[in-house]
Amino acid sequence: MKLIGPFKQVVTLANLPLRGKLSDEQLEIIVDGGLIVENDTIQRVGNFEALKSENPGIQIEHTEGEQVVLPAFVDSHTHICFGGNRANDFAMRNAGKTYLEIAESGGGIWSSVQHTRNASEEELLKTLLERIKFLVDLGITTIEVKSGYGLDVENELKMLRIIKKAQESTKATLVPTCLSAHLKPRDFEGSNPEYLNYILTEILPKVKEENLAKRVDIFIEKSAFQPEESKDFLLKTKDLGFEITVHADQFTPGSSRIAVEVGAKSADHLEATIDEDIDFLAQSDTVATALPGASLGLGEKFTPARKLLDAGAIVAIASDWNPGSAPMGNLITQASILATFQKLTTAEVLAGMTFRAAYALNLEDRGVLETGKKADFVTFKTNNFQNVLYNQGSLKAEHVYIDGNLVD
Repeated sequence: MKLIGPFKQVVTLANLPLRGKLSDEQLEIIVDGGLIVENDTIQRVGNFEALKSENPGIQIEHTEGEQVVLPAFVDSHTHICFGGNRANDFAMRNAGKTYLEIAESGGGIWSSVQHTRNASEEELLKTLLERIKFLVDLGITTIEVKSGYGLDVENELKMLRIIKKAQESTKATLVPTCLSAHLKPRDFEGSNPEYLNYILTEILPKVKEENLAKRVDIFIEKSAFQPEESKDFLLKTKDLGFEITVHADQFTPGSSRIAVEVGAKSADHLEATIDEDIDFLAQSDTVATALPGASLGLGEKFTPARKLLDAGAIVAIASDWNPGSAPMGNLITQASILATFQKLTTAEVLAGMTFRAAYALNLEDRGVLETGKKADFVTFKTNNFQNVLYNQGSLKAEHVYIDGNLVD
């Protein structure tokens, strides 16, 4: 057992509701605080000197200078296992080329599929671990990682096995998700429903057999999979015992409603969600996940996070780090910008990157600094926690702790 501190401010995020809007006045802020950690778990949070006097002889891990501490962040939507680079897509898009024109010239998701298929396992593992380290250095210690650039049995399993192998080399928690339903690959001879059936009969049984993922995702969009075939696929996926999540309402509305109807853990993107579907989402337990990185990368409007929160939805914020539409990867920068455009409170943004994002991954043991929670937290060298979002990602994390231990 050890006492870590003192911290100028401990922002616990305790006693906040899972859904709906939040005011900054609801934040619990312990001044000159500390945390007692034992067996990877937070035992107590409180005033540092009081904790010290109440626990004589306790091991003390002193912090230097003025620091604030927050729960470590959760990135609940990433595509960081990939090969290649799509800088040319970005340049072409900014030069006025359409999605279809970019795809026809060799860009788009199919470009990443080809690069990922051609990449060696060693190369994919190396770049995946580099991206994980980038996220951990930001204070993100729980990271969802999707497949979806393989799109056949061999290469989807290759990606998921690499994600599993990466878990052996990082202290961060990786949450693998099978996104074989990213789009129908060009080399598949058959219809969309036939490809979805191929995933159900050929890919997912092997994923389950090797315990490579417990979650399945699908991209519902005109350019990918249509609503009714997607709904049928998701229901069959649930019958196989998988949790489900959905790429929903990115360019056209309607698929977020399907996500709710099939009981998805989250509906991610939502840039095109209409008001009636906002209310439908808000009355469900499906998390509405905003992906501001995609809005910035594509020059599209942001997820209507303000309306979703006001309606009572559970809103998470994730990076969507991928080689095409969201190449930045810096969740804190993205969330800060989203807050500016959607007028989100600091409490709403922090909740969206911590316990609300963890809920989207079916993880309720983290994202809050309170007794019994996983001891993942991040410190910043400042005397005011508001500076984290105010500096829009330029205030770097000072220290990152996983299971109560400093990450090298």
